[in-house]
Formats: sequence, C-alpha cells, structure tokens
Amino acid sequence: MNASSVSTSETPKRNSFGIAGIAAVTLGSVLTFGNLYLLNKADHMENQIQELRGALKTEMLTIQQDSAARTREQSELLANLREQIDQTGAQSSKAAAQANSAARRYADQLGKKLTEQEKEAQAQQEKLSAQLGEVRQANTQADEKITGIATDVTGVKTDVAQTKSDLDRTFGDLRSVRGDMGVQSGLIATNAKELASLKALGERSYFEFQLTKTKTPQKVGDIAVQLKKFDAKRNRYTIELVADDKRVEKRDRSVNEPVQFYMAKARIPYEIVVNEVKNDRIIGYLSAPKVHEMR
Repeated sequence: MNASSVSTSETPKRNSFGIAGIAAVTLGSVLTFGNLYLLNKADHMENQIQELRGALKTEMLTIQQDSAARTREQSELLANLREQIDQTGAQSSKAAAQANSAARRYADQLGKKLTEQEKEAQAQQEKLSAQLGEVRQANTQADEKITGIATDVTGVKTDVAQTKSDLDRTFGDLRSVRGDMGVQSGLIATNAKELASLKALGERSYFEFQLTKTKTPQKVGDIAVQLKKFDAKRNRYTIELVADDKRVEKRDRSVNEPVQFYMAKARIPYEIVVNEVKNDRIIGYLSAPKVHEMR
C-alpha cells in the first residue's frame, strides 16, 4: 500500500469564537436592515393607496361639478325650447323631442363614464391592497428567518464550546517523552484524535503513513522509509530511513516511541512515531519541524 501524506495547518482555537461572533453580528445586521427596508416599502404602499383615494375623490368631484354645469346648460336649453314651443306649436314639439333625446344620450354617456371610472378605481385599490399584503407576508417571513438564524447561531456557539472542551481534554492526554536519541521530544500522539489536535497547534508538520514490507523505501514527507521487520505480538518493528542521501537503520523499536534523526536543514530533530504494528503493516506519522536553518 502507498503511503499517504497530509500537511495541515489549523487556525488557532481562539479565532473560532471571533469568526462565529463576527458572522452572527454581520448576519443579524444585514437581516435587520432588510426588515427595515420591507417596513419602509409597506409604508410607501400605504401612502400610494391614500394618494390614489384622494385623486379619485378629486376626479369624482370634478365630474359632479361638470355634470351640474351641463345640467344647468340643459335646463337653460329646455327653458328656451319651452319658449319656442309657446311661440310655435309644431316646431316646439319637435324641438322638445330633440332636447329630450339629447338629454337621455348625455345622461347615458355620463353614467357609463362614472361606472367605468368606479370600476377602474376599485381595481387599482384591490391591486394595491394585494401588493401591501405581499409586503406584509414578506415581512413576516423575514422575521421567521431572523428567528431561525438566531437559533442556528446559538447552536454554532454550543458546537464551538463543545469542540473547545474536546480539544482541551485531548491536549491533556498528549505527552512528551524522550526519544531514542536521548532528546526530549515534543508532544506525541498515540491515536488519530490526538494527531488531529497536534495538527491544530500548527507547531510542526505531520505526515501520516501506512508502510508494508517492500524492497524499496517509500516516500514519507521529504524522506523515505523502508519497513524491514515487524512483530505484531510484541509491537516491535525495524525500519531504515533515507534522508540527506544517508541510510540509517532503527532496529527493534516499540509503538509510540519517538524515533529521532537529524537532517542538514534543521537543528531540531525529525521524529517518526509508530502507533500500531499490524500483521501486514505499521501505521504512524512523521513529525517535521517547520523552522529550518537558513543557508
């Protein structure tokens, strides 16, 4: 099986609270401004309805005044016709019929116009009322979304607090031991959870591997490692390291023991920690210093 290598630098845990807080404040501000915009729009729609009603009243008053003026004109015309009737019998009857017909036509036209205007005004009012209802519904939905987001933020804060608690417990389980070269090692991990915590610290680079017994060394980080022997019952193994074009054999090592070696580019030793010795492979990680010596 080929070795897998992962290099991850995690953000320090204190940034988690800052980001979550900023995200919560930013989301709340954006949604609050959105809610204010919807309320302003609703007020604007109310004002439009009031203006439309005022315009309709004004137009109705104008029509009534116009009707009254025309009625006066018709009255005057009828009066003149009556005078003509008194003067000429036959001509007055014809003129009266014409005046009556004209008055009926005008009354019909005026009635139709008023009916059409009332229908149009009613339709406009219904349309504006429907739009206002949509705005109010959108405002209600926005309030519900804000409530849901607030609940989500509370859940995120709870998850962050739980993660911090888990990390604190994991860091407490980590330990520092002396390596095979007599140098006090950094913190070592004995399982995947502890290794994830070490990666979160970001002090060193970590490369996980699973090595089987092969004829040639396998690449791990910037070195090569070859599994020579292993004993699953005793949790012991022997490997050969290839670094800086040099080969170094580490014989009969045990699990969770820091296997140390130096490279020319760093004053701090590299460390290999094997966490498991199985029937066909060894599983562990390479810990490499991030600060290299300047050339």
